[in-house]
Amino acid sequence: MYVVIFRATIKQLDEQYVQMAARMRELALTQFGCIEFNALSEGQQEVALSYWPDEQSIMSWREHPEHKIAQQLGQLRWYQDYSVQVAKLERHYASKGAAE
Repeated sequence: MYVVIFRATIKQLDEQYVQMAARMRELALTQFGCIEFNALSEGQQEVALSYWPDEQSIMSWREHPEHKIAQQLGQLRWYQDYSVQVAKLERHYASKGAAE
């Protein structure tokens, strides 16, 4: 399993961002094999973690036309800066009753 870690400094969010973020999450989860997608923001910082079964799923998601538009809008309007990290999970531990 892989995790994509997206970090950004927020410039300005608007209603179009809210709609786009919901659409991107929906696409990732329903059409590209994303297993889990969580995003949090605090102050001007945003972090999104998405979990994927393989690198090909991530690459397909990255190149999807709607996602390309979201990336462009993010760079132009919503984010001051951002970074993306992709990591392979080697192990996973959880307490009893925690989400797997």
